[in-house]
Amino acid sequence: MTKIMFVCLGNICRSPMAEFVFKKMLADKGLQTEFFVCSSATSTEEIGNPVYPPARRELKKHSISCEEKKAVQLKKSDYDKYDFFICMDDSNVRNTLRIFGDDKKHKVTKLLQWAGSEKSVADPWYTGNFEVTYNDIVTGCTAIIEKLMK
Repeated sequence: MTKIMFVCLGNICRSPMAEFVFKKMLADKGLQTEFFVCSSATSTEEIGNPVYPPARRELKKHSISCEEKKAVQLKKSDYDKYDFFICMDDSNVRNTLRIFGDDKKHKVTKLLQWAGSEKSVADPWYTGNFEVTYNDIVTGCTAIIEKLMK
């Protein structure tokens, strides 16, 4: 089983969107038993809070539910428990590496790197555009499935 953790700053917008988009894609392809998927934050600001309402609304437009999700923080001990830590932007990568101390097994990447881009996933907290973020996430998640299921 491949274990993936999506990571962003607060775990209330991008990383939970990626978690639930990816889970839906896996279910649609009958691959849900091949993966364990979750998401976390690099900061403590939102711990315990639900997914941000506009992010929930964007997911709901695509028949994706995230109702039970509460923000959790990434821990150093997570490094040995997961195969991949997929971050939304360069700042998330830096903060993830700070938490882990190093990445000797090269488990930390940005989501859109899987799709051949160095671009960051648009941060809807600042842009207000959750549709653009959703589309970035779909692009990255599609690429992950294509690469890991070869």
